[in-house]
Amino acid sequence: MRSTQSVTVRVPASTSNLGPGFDCLGIALRLYNSVTISRATNLEHREKIVTDAADLFFKRTKRSRFGFSCSARERIPRSRGLGSSATIRLAMLHGLNELAARPLDRLSIFQLCAELESHPDNAGPASFGGFTVVHGESVQRFEVSPRLKFVLLIPDFEIRTTAARKILPAKLSRGAALESSSNACAITAAFASGNYENLRGAFVDYFHQPFRTKLIPFLPLVITAAEKAGALGAFLSGSGSTICAVTLRNARGVGAAMKRAAKTSSRIIVTRADNHGVQARHLSHVTRH
Repeated sequence: MRSTQSVTVRVPASTSNLGPGFDCLGIALRLYNSVTISRATNLEHREKIVTDAADLFFKRTKRSRFGFSCSARERIPRSRGLGSSATIRLAMLHGLNELAARPLDRLSIFQLCAELESHPDNAGPASFGGFTVVHGESVQRFEVSPRLKFVLLIPDFEIRTTAARKILPAKLSRGAALESSSNACAITAAFASGNYENLRGAFVDYFHQPFRTKLIPFLPLVITAAEKAGALGAFLSGSGSTICAVTLRNARGVGAAMKRAAKTSSRIIVTRADNHGVQARHLSHVTRH
């Protein structure tokens, strides 16, 4: 029988929350991390994010543990709200799954990744591509047109998700929750129908963005600048520090306006949605008798 010995897994970045879609909405982006996992006898020191993913994989699949090595090619900046940690966890789970003869399907691997992440909004789009809505352990997915551009303002400072969650209040007013929920529904309807013009005004959020402005004080100015430059809207990507604008036109102008408004060291990336999600490529096989 033939046994896979090495596999490279490519996983897209993701922008999550989209303002009011807290912990449930996300979009995969054409910006990638790649991880190569190979069977190996000599075990090198690994980051905790890698060992935790491997431990959960072997525990849930009940497959015999085997040695492996891994190396990552990271294009997604860490701790910027672009799902970098989800890409590494997802790549490890998919890579080990390939080496173990695929005991898990894609949905099951997504669920393991969401468990490791403690929130599913990056694991969803990174797994399935496109625009995703996560409800419990299920995912609904929609294609995103290449007409839609995503303009990322990436500041030169990191924000840890744990720190960004600590500043959120325990309670919200009924009015704030109602408006945010209404906007999250409008975003979902716009992406599901492809009527992207209906995104205008829908990214307004009261679940988390007003409180995280303490960590990113230029957030409101950047959002306003993006909209004035023609964007359909803008929002804090995940827990930040990246700010993402969505536009059908003038992407470069939107990016320039965002950068001027931020008045901080940052870079702009203009990209589109990834509609494929995680992909694995086998590198070598060995024949066993």
